[in-house]
Amino acid sequence: MINAVGRNIPDELLTNGREVFQGNNYRDGQIYTKPGPTVKAQIKPQESKLVESIREAIRLCGVKDGMTVSFHHHFRDGDYVANLVMQEIADLGIKDITIAASSMGAAHDPIGKMIEDGVVTGLQTSGIRGKMGEAVSNGKLKTPCILRSHGGRVRAIEQGEVHIDVAFIGAPTADEYGNARGKGGKSDCGVLSYAMIDAKYADKVVVITDCLVPFPNFPPSIQAVDVDYVVVVEEIGNPQKIASKAARITQDPRELMMAKECARIMAATPYFKDGFSFQTGVGGASLAVNRFIEPLMRERGIRMRWGIGGISAPMVELLEKGLIDCLVDAQDFDIDSVNSVHKNQTHYEISTSQYCNPMNKGAFVNKLDFVVLAALEIDTGFNVNVVTGSDGLLMGAPGGHPDASAGAKCSIIVTPLVRGRIPTVCERIVTVTTPGESIDVLVTDYGIAVNPRRQDLIDHMSAAGIELTTIEALKDKAYSMVGVPDDIVFHDRVVAIMEARDGTILDVVRQIKNYEV
Repeated sequence: MINAVGRNIPDELLTNGREVFQGNNYRDGQIYTKPGPTVKAQIKPQESKLVESIREAIRLCGVKDGMTVSFHHHFRDGDYVANLVMQEIADLGIKDITIAASSMGAAHDPIGKMIEDGVVTGLQTSGIRGKMGEAVSNGKLKTPCILRSHGGRVRAIEQGEVHIDVAFIGAPTADEYGNARGKGGKSDCGVLSYAMIDAKYADKVVVITDCLVPFPNFPPSIQAVDVDYVVVVEEIGNPQKIASKAARITQDPRELMMAKECARIMAATPYFKDGFSFQTGVGGASLAVNRFIEPLMRERGIRMRWGIGGISAPMVELLEKGLIDCLVDAQDFDIDSVNSVHKNQTHYEISTSQYCNPMNKGAFVNKLDFVVLAALEIDTGFNVNVVTGSDGLLMGAPGGHPDASAGAKCSIIVTPLVRGRIPTVCERIVTVTTPGESIDVLVTDYGIAVNPRRQDLIDHMSAAGIELTTIEALKDKAYSMVGVPDDIVFHDRVVAIMEARDGTILDVVRQIKNYEV
């Protein structure tokens, strides 16, 4: 069946009420009842929830073949927790496990082998990279991987599509009763927003920490009322890879030029006024936009009411200069943002549901004025790919990209026209991760295009003297520079399903041709 972004979704995937994507607002107003976890009452006074090892926690939680376990990715490439837990599960001979993680990266390469061995047969995540991406792309996972945005993951859990048997939550600090925080210890990551939903909805919750602190560890990101067991290990992550340095602020003249154009575009809209809201990605050009909006804000005498998202140093700098009233934070990307959570009283931790769940009563992204994001590819329908490379290999993450783009009044993609010999602007992208109806403006190093859906923005840009082109012209320019790319040859087998935020099917990823089952 052809969906709203022109992708042909196999009929065999449309079972149990699953539908194809029919537009961002298709399920607006849908009524549903939130399921609840299975809870064992703890009435008798209990001194401690400490157990001696991860293996003992696995045993006490009754982990067995066919269960679903979850992890968060606040430790990013420094994470040890997922590998520690999955190795114990493998050593116990447990198989057919589904991992429902907020994201998986190169830190989890050892789990790629577990896919081949049948320990892991299901995967539901936002990000997928490294050996795990290769294993899935090559058809080694038994069932199709489900890829969701951050908001889509929360929605799936809250609606009962994903049931977590045991959540394993790495925490920089925890007390013996299970109150856990993203702050403190040697593995400080600032916030634990992604894990909050897991703690509330999983049947069993295990907090794993390398820094036990006195009770009560307050205010907690993860509350003891949701936690069954606490395990203390030597290390939950590599601090050098959790938050070792500031996210890269580009010095590349091309990226700086694109960032400056983004700021001009923002200033040309009616939304750039006192009290506006803003989110930016952590790519070089995206981050640099902060540098160029500051003088425009000072010139007009305006402040940003709030900034959101994954937080990094440039946003913290604007907060500390008094140009932002507050930051609402779902993930910290560098030392400056982690430190800001500690010291700035108007830097707030929020849950991922508050941030971007499309099916609650109003997420923060729905109040966004601007979002500036990157893309691996964008096609002439303004559809964006951020998850598969030009070779068809799974190597990225939707993250909050589809969520913020759908909610913002003005969503801006900033990307070079070509990367190496690969056109970024093309006729048809490999995988649709963000539908074109969510994207308003494309900024490249060879010109700016506005989605024809947004005639209002075209009028504002023209009035401000910003020269525009069409996305078709940008595509033609890219092809004239590097040639028309060859089509990727895939097997018929679907190895991953790209869900839209509302749970409908946006696209599928098929097994790459260089591997035979």
